[in-house]
Amino acid sequence: MTSKPSFRKKIPKFLSGIKSVIKSSTSANNLNFSETSFEQLETQLLLADVGVETTMWLLDKVRQKINPKNSENLNTYYLLQNVVCELLQQIEAPLLIDKKHQPYVVLVVGVNGAGKTTTIGKLASTLTQNDNSVLLAAGDTFRAGAVEQLTQWASITQTKIVAPSGNADPASVIFDALQSSLAQGVDVVLADTAGRLHTTSGLIEQLKKIKRVISRFDYSAPHETILVLDATQGQNALNQAKAFHEAIGISSLVVTKLDGTAKGGILLAIARELSLPVRFLATGENISDLHQFEAQVFANALFAKN
Repeated sequence: MTSKPSFRKKIPKFLSGIKSVIKSSTSANNLNFSETSFEQLETQLLLADVGVETTMWLLDKVRQKINPKNSENLNTYYLLQNVVCELLQQIEAPLLIDKKHQPYVVLVVGVNGAGKTTTIGKLASTLTQNDNSVLLAAGDTFRAGAVEQLTQWASITQTKIVAPSGNADPASVIFDALQSSLAQGVDVVLADTAGRLHTTSGLIEQLKKIKRVISRFDYSAPHETILVLDATQGQNALNQAKAFHEAIGISSLVVTKLDGTAKGGILLAIARELSLPVRFLATGENISDLHQFEAQVFANALFAKN
């Protein structure tokens, strides 16, 4: 799958500051990246919420690759691009549906407002376009309007849905959805969950219960546990990922709201500190605004000269 054309147009705001430093400091006619340039780039990376550790690591990597003896043949612009791309390639991994598992169960978790339900709708569209039948499990029984929102996405994407008729236990709703999907021969179940802070122990315990109930249906499920992260949260998003991963085990990430943040450097921090695969990037509310994460495409956008 290739990235949609709209991705380049919606690249994060944080790119502009970094790009300005790169463009002014490196070019085909200016091969030497001065210490002043390193300091400017360090500032821009920190402002983009790349984080201190990742920023220092990234700049050290670039310094290590600069060999004064070969400076005449060195283009630091492309050297820096390659370092960033190599880092991001560590977290590039598409979502692959293993048809040996039917249904293939995807549990979607995250904090309030990260965009879980919207991401599920977009993901349902992507999966159906790739010839997978999909059923949505409305496991967010707490947020007002959550079930209605997911029902709308089911209608838009022409996918099946199992929703509670009243105040139901989330684990029970998801279990019912799994049984229904098995009876109907559905390929993929996307299970929504209520938003919760990673510091709220009671709600984290509820997620653990949901995972236990799913495993009773299929001992190998959930086959994928996706954490949806809001890029505008910056370093706090990284802390969320660490806490969720420690508490329930995360398979992969979707990073949302990259179109309107100056803190999109969180992707570099994720690559350096977590090594969890990023499946998709979201750059808006439209159904087409979900892009498979591709390190080279992202790096090309970052280092584009116009």
